[in-house]
Amino acid sequence: MSTPTKSTKLEHYVNPAPFDPQSIENMTPEQEAIFLASQKKLMWWKFKKHKVAVFCGGFLLFMYLAILISEILAPYALETRNSKFIYAPPKALHFVHDGEFVGPFVYKFKRSRDPRTLKRLYAEDTRKPYPIRFFCSGDKYKFWGFIKGDFHIVCPPEKKVSMFFFGADRLGRDVLSRMIYGSRISLTIGLLGISISFTLGIIIGGLAGYYGGWVDLVVQRIIEVVQSLPTIPLWLALAAIMPVTWSPIVVYFGITIILGLVDWTGLARAVRSKLLSLREEDYVLAARLMGASPKRIIGLHLVPGFMSHLIASATITIPTMILGETALSFLGLGLRSPIVSWGVLLNEAQNINVVALYPWLMLPVLPVILIILAFNFFGDGLRDAADPYG
Repeated sequence: MSTPTKSTKLEHYVNPAPFDPQSIENMTPEQEAIFLASQKKLMWWKFKKHKVAVFCGGFLLFMYLAILISEILAPYALETRNSKFIYAPPKALHFVHDGEFVGPFVYKFKRSRDPRTLKRLYAEDTRKPYPIRFFCSGDKYKFWGFIKGDFHIVCPPEKKVSMFFFGADRLGRDVLSRMIYGSRISLTIGLLGISISFTLGIIIGGLAGYYGGWVDLVVQRIIEVVQSLPTIPLWLALAAIMPVTWSPIVVYFGITIILGLVDWTGLARAVRSKLLSLREEDYVLAARLMGASPKRIIGLHLVPGFMSHLIASATITIPTMILGETALSFLGLGLRSPIVSWGVLLNEAQNINVVALYPWLMLPVLPVILIILAFNFFGDGLRDAADPYG
């Protein structure tokens, strides 16, 4: 029987160099940059890869910046009328006259009337070009209803020469200018509505997810009742409650509150499901043990954990608000003159005879389509970027 040999003692090596948490071995500079990047930077890098979302985000940014200077961008003032150009068709923009480059200009309209149908007829008089003016003095307005001014980026050539690129309506008002003014209402109503919807959704859904039990049971039943109601009839019923004697501004805020009160249920359920999974985390238990109130735990610890998902959800909810206002105004139960929105402009296109004779009155539907598509693509990009590790 062999005697056991004494085991050889292994030396324990300790690196005397100080520990550097930023040192990464065997990594390329690109890999090192990704490894050390913050979550916000990773989200931005992933969002930039979604080219359509980036383009739509730039388009939405341009539209929301444009509503700040609607009076300056519009060629005509909001209520400028020209009785000589009632239902004038869209006018073409020209650059070349008789083979010579002149720059942007328009031709003068020659007016006539069909002896059989008595319809107004317009034809371009191509004998003389009328150059368009830029950075000029035009129709007077009140900037945001307070500051008087008459500066415009683009102005018609002369008072007797029209520049209706999108045609004119039944009162001879420029459709393009009214669309620019209407964007201020149609775009801001979505932002105000989503602020109300998010406030209700986060508070109600947060309470249901954090407390659970009978609170969650009551909230879930309320959500199911609200979601079971048909949307458009509910909008119509709530809009019909508002007295006709209310001023347009009060009606505007009333429609905004209605859209926010109806559209909070989906977000509340998303917040509830997130909080049910996050409330058992260790950092939530630590906050409870340190005496943090439920309000502080929900607002400072739980909600920021999925804020990126809330932002992506907001970009998808805002188009619903815009469509809701457009539908109500189109049906005559939402905003009304003198407030101008895209839905109010489309209200004039309800008559099929008007649409058949003057189809340019349907042009306000184009910005609605473009904004809805832009928000959807932008929301898809944000939703993908919200999970940079996916």
